Amino acid sequence: MFFQSANIVELKNSFIQEEKIMALILPEHYDPVLSVRETQEAIKYIRDTFQKEFGKEMNLERVSAPLFVTKSSGLNDNLNGTERPVGFDILAMPNEEVEVVHSLAKWKRMALHKYDFQPGEGLYTNMNAIRRDEELDNLHSVYVDQWDWEKVIDKKDRTIEELENTVRTIFKVIKHMEHEVWYKYPNAVRHLPDDIYFITSEELLQRYPDKTPKERENLITKEKGCVFIEKIGDKLSNGEPHDGRAPDYDDWSLNGDILFWFDWLDCALEISSMGIRVDEKAMEEQLKKAHCEERKNLPYHQMLLNGELPYTIGGGVGQSRLCMLLLNRAHIGEVQSSLWPQDVIDACEKHKIHLL
Repeated sequence: MFFQSANIVELKNSFIQEEKIMALILPEHYDPVLSVRETQEAIKYIRDTFQKEFGKEMNLERVSAPLFVTKSSGLNDNLNGTERPVGFDILAMPNEEVEVVHSLAKWKRMALHKYDFQPGEGLYTNMNAIRRDEELDNLHSVYVDQWDWEKVIDKKDRTIEELENTVRTIFKVIKHMEHEVWYKYPNAVRHLPDDIYFITSEELLQRYPDKTPKERENLITKEKGCVFIEKIGDKLSNGEPHDGRAPDYDDWSLNGDILFWFDWLDCALEISSMGIRVDEKAMEEQLKKAHCEERKNLPYHQMLLNGELPYTIGGGVGQSRLCMLLLNRAHIGEVQSSLWPQDVIDACEKHKIHLL
């Protein structure tokens, strides 16, 4: 069913198996500017250039990372606590259940320990994942691609100042990418804000007490252009968390999301979720709050609680979302190859949204 609201046409598609509703936003007068072939060229340029600049500014080395891990290791992440991983068996390992990664937050910390990285040194990798329970729309796909990164820090640097300084560095690299893309594709690039605004999730609640978390994000991001919302995962003064976060990687008091305002979709676009990782005390407290204390018996959690893992800060930067932002595209399927219902593909094509 189609209906029109302001400059947006919305298609709602019903999934038969799960009986979910998929919202598809089709902006009026949309023009991708670049052809599909030119878009593929631009995607490669953005990815190659960003990871080079990002690694240099953050002092990160590129490493290889797994596509899947064993369930028994406890290394996979369950994100906000409810997503189901894709699992399968391997003929040569009959006693192990294997899972496609959701993210690499825990694996990266283990890798920093294994490779003997020192404070101030870090790594990044190309992370690819399948999120089977994702609710598909213009911003969400079952296929995830991002630069996952992690850096060793001293315990004394587990502070909000360290977090915000790191956020500013990431913002600077993204802003620099606007200029890089402008040189090659001046008519296609999206112009970004000159600064990033910091606000905690509790401050945001107090500012808009009668709004939902998503509405609060949209209001503040539309006003400021780019924001970093801090302290996500723990309950706020209204008894509810701003958003879900797994209890065993981010410290809920030292994390957050980088959001840019995105006019085509009239909403905030999350480019990065990141944070200073849990220490022994934070993990104990957060596992208890999340009623997941049984995880303390898993190998990764045992190493952390025994003080064997380095203190770290880390996160992910969405590759397709960054391309979507910089090239001013209305659908993530324009900058990555994934699966979409046929009626979504057909509706997009009619509105010059060419899904890869």
